[in-house]
Amino acid sequence: MYVHIFATPMSIHAPMKIEEEIKQSSFKSEYQKAYINMIYTSGWLELAQATLFKPFGLTLPQYNILRILRGQHPEPATVSLLIERMLDKTSNASRIVDKLEAKGLVTRKQCPNDRRTVDVLITDKGLALLKEMDEFEGGQKTGITNLTEQEAKELNRLLDKIRD
Repeated sequence: MYVHIFATPMSIHAPMKIEEEIKQSSFKSEYQKAYINMIYTSGWLELAQATLFKPFGLTLPQYNILRILRGQHPEPATVSLLIERMLDKTSNASRIVDKLEAKGLVTRKQCPNDRRTVDVLITDKGLALLKEMDEFEGGQKTGITNLTEQEAKELNRLLDKIRD
């Protein structure tokens, strides 16, 4: 028997088909089934990631912003740049930066070249927290590593094709 091990509320979880997960025995088409499966899996992955991040006091959007800022480091980023690069386009970047600043993970200062723009920088504390969290990079411990590298490559190709 194949067993998945996840850091979610259920520590050992046998794989289940989408039909079993949502208690629906049939679908109108394979397209509908795939669509529902993607939505369900997306929510499942977000829950798994949130569970992993909880001990660090971060949400997924906060982690995303810290990663963007680490990629920019030592250069600052504007809130506009953060919004452009965020994975979740519905998140309020300004509010997230407020929360990260309150935790001492980022600083904000007025841009010297444009007084209407605010520069956001990751702090040493923010960099240290990300370093501690690097073991979760790339969805580690969320089930994605149950795929072979070739399967992950094919999944990436298919997801890109959906958005085409």
